Amino acid sequence: MVNETCSASNGVGSLRSDGSSSGGESSRDSSRCSTPVLDAERHDRLREKMRRRQESGDKWFSLEFFPPRTSNGAVNLISRFDRMGAGGPLFIDVTWHPAGDPGSDKETSSMMMASTALNYCGLETVLHMTCCNQTKETITAHLHKAKRLGLKNIMALRGDPIGEEWQEEVDGFNYATDLVKHIRSEFEDYFDICVAGYPKGHPEAESYIDDLKHLKEKVSAGADFVITQLFFRSGTFLKFLKDCQSVGITCPIMPGIFPIQGYHSLRQLVKLSKLEVPQEIKDVIEPIKDNDAAIRNYGIELAVTMCRELLDSGLVHGLHFYTLNREVATMEVLRRLGLWKEDPRRPLPWAISANPKRRVEDVRPIFWASRPKSYIYRTQEWDEFPNGRWGNSSSPAFGELKDYYLFYLKSKSPREELLKMWGKELTSEQSVFEVFRCYISGEPDRNGHKVTCLPWNDDPLAPETNLLKEELAKVNKRGILTINSQPNINGKPSTDPIVGWGPSGGYVFQKAYLEFFTSSETVTALQTVLKKYGQRVNYHIVNVKGENITNAHDLQPNAVTWGIFPGREIVQPTVVDPVSFMYWKDEAFALWIEQWAKLYEEESPSRMIIQYIHDNYYLVNLVDNDFPLDNCLWQVVEDTFELLN
Repeated sequence: MVNETCSASNGVGSLRSDGSSSGGESSRDSSRCSTPVLDAERHDRLREKMRRRQESGDKWFSLEFFPPRTSNGAVNLISRFDRMGAGGPLFIDVTWHPAGDPGSDKETSSMMMASTALNYCGLETVLHMTCCNQTKETITAHLHKAKRLGLKNIMALRGDPIGEEWQEEVDGFNYATDLVKHIRSEFEDYFDICVAGYPKGHPEAESYIDDLKHLKEKVSAGADFVITQLFFRSGTFLKFLKDCQSVGITCPIMPGIFPIQGYHSLRQLVKLSKLEVPQEIKDVIEPIKDNDAAIRNYGIELAVTMCRELLDSGLVHGLHFYTLNREVATMEVLRRLGLWKEDPRRPLPWAISANPKRRVEDVRPIFWASRPKSYIYRTQEWDEFPNGRWGNSSSPAFGELKDYYLFYLKSKSPREELLKMWGKELTSEQSVFEVFRCYISGEPDRNGHKVTCLPWNDDPLAPETNLLKEELAKVNKRGILTINSQPNINGKPSTDPIVGWGPSGGYVFQKAYLEFFTSSETVTALQTVLKKYGQRVNYHIVNVKGENITNAHDLQPNAVTWGIFPGREIVQPTVVDPVSFMYWKDEAFALWIEQWAKLYEEESPSRMIIQYIHDNYYLVNLVDNDFPLDNCLWQVVEDTFELLN
């Protein structure tokens, strides 16, 4: 069960070790190694990704979202990014809402949603930016901020007027062409720039031909690709595409696809875009306008038919979907087209960030495996990232994590749902054991509620954890409260659907790993048992005060996952690092309080039980170094219980 946290303080006390010593200075430079990148596309610009796919004949899709209005909406949208990102979009884009303070640090702003999609969800992201109600100085500041956040793609738009008609921006820009020119002038080639195309002509243009000329001007000013406004017939786009080519527009042009999902949303979108719905569509929709399911099914069929006609033409390589922040219709269309590709294999065993400065990153401590957003947040200020190996780094500069309720770190489940899962009233430590057991086993608790998350893991079990489910359920029932684990693997193909990662043709390896909270009594027995296993089992045991013991030699990191691939050096993407563990333990303990205890009233019995565990239990990690042999960690735990009894 890969669930972990990051550390809330950077007070790494000296480590007492059986045969080790406290660390010296940081040596992040020593962790650099020029290992070939496993996923070449991580290094490509968006326009290069398009070019490569177009040349190879691969089709792609992209998804558009708009920023939410509330903080809960932001949490829900991040979950949607994760779910819809699993289908393999080439990129997503986030719209710019002038009325919603779009360039601010608010969790509902366009800037923050785009940054979160890029940095925390690992999605190539395009940020919309409009001229509306902004000065040149303000726009420039927003672009600099976008660059600092790692965003490299901008959709340059004039934007819709706030009132009925466009009000001239005296100190700003009045046309998208001017915005494109400004971006190229101020930032040269840093950003890939997208602009909008109008298959029926812009409603304010003098003519269709005149609008084509304006589009050509935008491309000539420096735009790299075009996304069109929605349309209702494939022929409309194909004619537009040929007309663009006839005036010398040669960059990629993606059709904007709008699967009709409801009567009112269709009317609103048509009103904004000033488009006319074809009569044959009106004739179908009007009689079923009060039946959302029927309209959605019709919209799916209509979109699938139109998309197939576009793709079959041989002229269209990518489709851009206006999702309206919904997922059912768009995902169904993509599945029927064969474009939704939920590949269980991963470039690396952990969730990557799409920030350009992290493109070479290929090593992380295992502790954050189920909380990758937390790890990314804690390391966002790093200038360099481990590549090839973690190195002998005795003091990595993890930032503090004090705000556990940042919208991209908080639980997706509301408070009432968490109380149902974790207990509205706890009566003993055994009540907590049962919550952990139910999470592992998937069985409902005594009240019929399924436990689908824990404070250390906001998602259901990872597929590889199911390989350990039976043993994990047994030990959790007895007070070994596991928050992270992995099975030993000896040379499984990299294409294995459960444990595989990296490119095809390779083999992956893992040492068995187990991380858990347990009582001081159990720890005393465990220390006695561990002596007879010698260096076969590396261990690190620590309490909330930082009192700890480890047998990690000279505090060296221990590679617990690695892969061998044709024509490449060995890649070791996951390590157990004793120093990082001391940063991690602070948040691992803090989550007992921040996410669980605070669900209850102060001084209540339930809160006091969680507080007791926080104050008195230890956090333990164990590594079985003999990966070709049967996992001995279950025997270690069994021997510990026998000694206790």
